[in-house]
Amino acid sequence: MTRFDATSQPLALTFEGVDRAAHHRMDEAWLAAAWSHPSTRVFVVSGGQVLVEDGPDGRTSLVMTPAFDAPETETHRYFLGIDPDGVRYFALQKDTLPGRMDEEARPAGLREVGGLLSPLEAGLMVHAVALENWQRMHRFCSRCGERTVIAAAGHIRRCPACGAEHYPRTDPAVIMLVTDDKDRALLGRQVHWPEGRFSTLAGFVEPGESIEQSVRREVLEEAGVVIGDVEYVASQPWPFPSSLMLGFNAQATSSEITVDGEEIHEARWFSRDDLRAAFESGEVLPPFGISIAARLIELWYGKPLPRPGTA
Repeated sequence: MTRFDATSQPLALTFEGVDRAAHHRMDEAWLAAAWSHPSTRVFVVSGGQVLVEDGPDGRTSLVMTPAFDAPETETHRYFLGIDPDGVRYFALQKDTLPGRMDEEARPAGLREVGGLLSPLEAGLMVHAVALENWQRMHRFCSRCGERTVIAAAGHIRRCPACGAEHYPRTDPAVIMLVTDDKDRALLGRQVHWPEGRFSTLAGFVEPGESIEQSVRREVLEEAGVVIGDVEYVASQPWPFPSSLMLGFNAQATSSEITVDGEEIHEARWFSRDDLRAAFESGEVLPPFGISIAARLIELWYGKPLPRPGTA
């Protein structure tokens, strides 16, 4: 069976078309000039949401404005980068999203619109949401407890008391499509998921642990299955609130399933025919389309996953 090329199409939320231009983050004169440039575009992020518009052509886009039309803020202004046309992008963190008199815009989060926005806009939104999450959760110095201040265009927090610098947090997590010697895929359902929702197993990397060790430990803990070979596939930023998902294929050396009952309520082996029938009947619900989990399953399945009612 012909399988997908992992590089044939980019994963949602992983667009690389914006140069983050990190060398400008400490240059206040350059940032001020970039902010004042007429081509600069700005959008507001609040509580992980932004404003989007649904156009008559069916496309969804970020609501962005020139800097002179943007809401005022002195400190929570984050430089995101420069596109190939030289347009500079900034995000503003606000307590609430601004109102829109035309009533065409609506608030939306990444899970809802991450797969609908253009790759460039989805990448900008991921960057902004990740920064906002970190900024809101890390306002005080972990060394001395003093309130920190924002620096480097939103990418550093400095402590005025002890001089410590704090950087955005990213938590590595592994997510894996496990197959056995019959080329069946192991999928599980978390305890808080709706009935029928199955996906790949996943978990956080622990201190002092390699990512391969983490894959083997998580699968053993959650499903009782022993893993041999581990092969890296791709990664995906997942700012809910601050993860980086590291995707793998993993080969099982045992097949008996024993779920932990705490994170995983149910786990099953699926052949391709089993999975096709379960999806088409609605017995099994597919993972969210923007997640790397869907891509890992499709790479094994060999084509896009069928949906309920499709052939």
